[in-house]
Amino acid sequence: MASTARDIALDVLIAIETRGAYSNLALTGALRGARLDARDTGLATELVYGTVGRLNTLDYYLKPSLKTPLDRLEPWVRNLLRLTVYQLFYLERIPAFAAINEAVEIAKRRGAKASGFVNGVLRATLRKKAELRLPSKQKNWLRHVSLLHSHPEWLVSEWEQAFGREQTEAMCEANNRRPPLVLRVNAHRTTRDALLAELEEQGIAARASLVSPQGIVLEAGLDVTKLPAFRDGLCTVQDESSMLVAPALAPEPGMRVLDCCAAPGGKTTHLAELMRDEGELLAVDIHPHKIELIENVAGRLGLSVIRTEAGDIRDVVGEAGTFDRILLDAPCSGLGVIRRKPDLKWKKVPEDVTEIVEIQRDLLEIVSKALRPGGVLVYSTCTVTHEENLGVVRDFLARHPEFAPDPIRPHLPELVQEAVVDDAFVTLMPQQFDSDGFFIARLRRLT
Repeated sequence: MASTARDIALDVLIAIETRGAYSNLALTGALRGARLDARDTGLATELVYGTVGRLNTLDYYLKPSLKTPLDRLEPWVRNLLRLTVYQLFYLERIPAFAAINEAVEIAKRRGAKASGFVNGVLRATLRKKAELRLPSKQKNWLRHVSLLHSHPEWLVSEWEQAFGREQTEAMCEANNRRPPLVLRVNAHRTTRDALLAELEEQGIAARASLVSPQGIVLEAGLDVTKLPAFRDGLCTVQDESSMLVAPALAPEPGMRVLDCCAAPGGKTTHLAELMRDEGELLAVDIHPHKIELIENVAGRLGLSVIRTEAGDIRDVVGEAGTFDRILLDAPCSGLGVIRRKPDLKWKKVPEDVTEIVEIQRDLLEIVSKALRPGGVLVYSTCTVTHEENLGVVRDFLARHPEFAPDPIRPHLPELVQEAVVDDAFVTLMPQQFDSDGFFIARLRRLT
């Protein structure tokens, strides 16, 4: 049984590598079952996200000290070496001798014969630390940036072509920063000023978001489920970029609104709040087990306007008729949320983008038929790739003269307006506002 922060981190890393577990879900599950104090919980979290985020760089630092290739080692040995080298190179507050000794103790418990090997490799890596150098930026920019900021070379290369070297490096650097915990105020029950005052009374450091008028950024991490305001339905957790989607759709009380890919319900409940819980809001998701997530958050926030339905959007749209507003927060590569899910960058391959674009085009084609003339459709993703964003929307507009871009600036905070493209589209990059990478397009049906 895992007992220490490092043991738990190691188990999570093994699950990510061998079972394809998602880092955030695996870590949350492991911590829920552990009895760690706040300090050790923080260490386990840092070790998981840091090791996964810096994976190729850690392997680069380990390679000179290994006679056996990393991929031929047992998974637990490989990941124990990685999480310890992460401490040696990136966590200055942990003494090197302590990190190595802890690794050797873990090795003794998991496979005594491997402890000597682990000790030898780690001490050799520590001795070589001062000599290890990344490839020259001038001679091999791609390799240098890939290792300095720990991203796969194919992704750095694609971003270089799309955004240029300066923006690509800034985005890679931003993806390695820990995202803050952000609350969205439930405007149906309270105000941001009132909630900020309540948090201050409880000794919780927080500030108003500059990106979203509904957002509150917490200065330190905490278990949000223990927060009285969260339990009482005064707020929910949502990234600042994601909070801009519902206002871009601008639903009004009494409207018929369709949320096409609604789980887990963050944007759905935001729509309901903007509607003042009046009208009809149909929240659809293809996964039946995720419907409960939407219903749970809606219940906690005290919102009754939401009706949920599980199934293929093709069938739902056929039965539902026309809507005043439609939100299609489309499935995507997720490359805008790498800072929250660092394992994504290692799991994705270029072909994934090509495959998801076909799904996005198909979904947009289908749901557009359910919008009434004069109605508004918002297409959004949590990625930054041109193919999944402007490419999909412009392809749709070229084939549908009955739709036109609709001004999005009036629905965005002033700070974010600088990111607007072609009046109707906004692309938020992770390095711009310290929020997730996101794309939002606002379209209106003319006839």
